[in-house]
Amino acid sequence: MTGSGRRAWWARLALVLAALALGGLVAVAATRALWLFLVAALAVVVFVAAGYSFLAVRGWRRTVCLVVLLAIPTGLVVLLASNDLVLPLLACAGVSGLAVGASRVALTPEAGAESMPERVVPPPRHPFIVMNPRSGGGKVARFDLRAKAEALGAEVVMLDGPEMVDVAELAREAVARGADLLGAAGGDGTQALVAGVAADLDVPMVVISAGTRNHFALDLGLDREDPSSCLAALGEDAVELRIDLGVIGGRAFVNNASFGAYAVVVQTPGYREDKTRTTLDVLPDLLSGAKGPRLRVDVGGLVAQHPQAVLVSDNPYGIGDLAGLGRRPRLDTGRLGVVWVTAGSARQAVGMLRGATRHGLVAVTAPEVVISSEAPEIPVGIDGEALVVPTPVRCTVRPRALRVRVPRDRPGVPPRRPTWSWVELVHLASFSRTGSLS
Repeated sequence: MTGSGRRAWWARLALVLAALALGGLVAVAATRALWLFLVAALAVVVFVAAGYSFLAVRGWRRTVCLVVLLAIPTGLVVLLASNDLVLPLLACAGVSGLAVGASRVALTPEAGAESMPERVVPPPRHPFIVMNPRSGGGKVARFDLRAKAEALGAEVVMLDGPEMVDVAELAREAVARGADLLGAAGGDGTQALVAGVAADLDVPMVVISAGTRNHFALDLGLDREDPSSCLAALGEDAVELRIDLGVIGGRAFVNNASFGAYAVVVQTPGYREDKTRTTLDVLPDLLSGAKGPRLRVDVGGLVAQHPQAVLVSDNPYGIGDLAGLGRRPRLDTGRLGVVWVTAGSARQAVGMLRGATRHGLVAVTAPEVVISSEAPEIPVGIDGEALVVPTPVRCTVRPRALRVRVPRDRPGVPPRRPTWSWVELVHLASFSRTGSLS
């Protein structure tokens, strides 16, 4: 049986299990008190509405929503337990869980077509690496990265002084002295600065996953849990990838640039100290349009007026990834991923983030995008760094401009997360596709 055939049978199993779970609920409702299910359904509706309202309001109304969110689950458990409905509903929930599992298998794309071309390369003669000891909660010291890199012949510079250091200038000076490989151990912002120089001077780069989230390292297939494993790229068993590099206003970026709601939140005082509280405090005004610049997006003649959030990524993220927190299947398509959101309410915004709706969401790819505004400057989050840039902001991509050296033996790109879609599931399960089975 082919891979597509297996996915079709998993889709059919998922639909059968979903039907059994739904039938079980109907049977329980028919044999027990129907009013209990009506009360439970109403409680779920109120719970969801309270959750949406919690994001869109503040003050005493937010407190009331929080009380409702905490009280409803407890009340439902007590109501169901007192009427001997816990076990039947748990059984239905178990079957529903199996249906979800089967659907995930069915909707997961087949592997094998997403790997980027590699070429074997000799080890560098004079590698130069900058290391940020503050990144990732001190990963540089915890994994003894400096000593391990120097033992492999690398020149290492630590970014631990009290003065601001021009990382890009350090990299340029190193190449002028004879460095034939540049590296960075730190967050994605530091990686982008070194990547820009490496691309300009056509020098290979090594990425060491010593940051907090290491999204760039994730998409390169590197080990994010053990940054010392990335140093294997300095040895004999290494390969080189040629990938694209994003550019925003002359500055390189390796992940994404975000505008609108997310950028305003990052710029808000107190965000670094308490991200959750700051986001909840700013979100109501962002959703209502009371705060933040009014943006205009122009992608090859396709124009969007006043979106609340825009994400421009160096190569597109997986379908449905609004925040750029997932992964990019490839880094060498020569295209930017552009996503913008126009949400009329907290309910719609949360629905898009959960993947429950795509109304108000546009996702395209293009080699260039221009973000403009009536304001002379707008906040931008570039690879997680909060900046203010003059408008209009032009984002472009440099196809295959960056040479990245990685260990041949690395975890690799993780499987792409499936995107939930009833339409796709039914299409996969369609018996008219059985001609593709073997």
